[in-house]
Amino acid sequence: MAWASPNTVLGLVAGGIGMAFGAHVHLRPQDLAVVFHRWPWGPGGALTLGNVILHTGDTLDSPCVTYAHRAGHGDEPHIMLADHERAHVYQYMVLGPLFLPVYLVCGGVSVRNPFERAADRYAHRGRGWWPWSATD
Repeated sequence: MAWASPNTVLGLVAGGIGMAFGAHVHLRPQDLAVVFHRWPWGPGGALTLGNVILHTGDTLDSPCVTYAHRAGHGDEPHIMLADHERAHVYQYMVLGPLFLPVYLVCGGVSVRNPFERAADRYAHRGRGWWPWSATD
């Protein structure tokens, strides 16, 4: 968690600003994260920064579609948003301050990004959160 702390601080600052506009916060130990719900900006869904999850909805325990499904790469079952974001928390804990630059180089928020595909895989199967793991 200490290695991810620079990004966690960014998340806490963003979440704190969001609280002035109606967001509320709680600790989610099962996800190793502080979660800000009803975060007032963005197209919907969630964004993870270190051990902080900024979420535009009311609960992470909600179904969502995978990046591949959204991109039309097949009909995949829904996953739980909490599981997908937990995978990103784990990825941050490995890469720490390197996560954001590596994530952006790998394609940013898109189906092409191996970090997003790994988070979907983890949410679907409960394993394989590392983008280059042998689990498939």
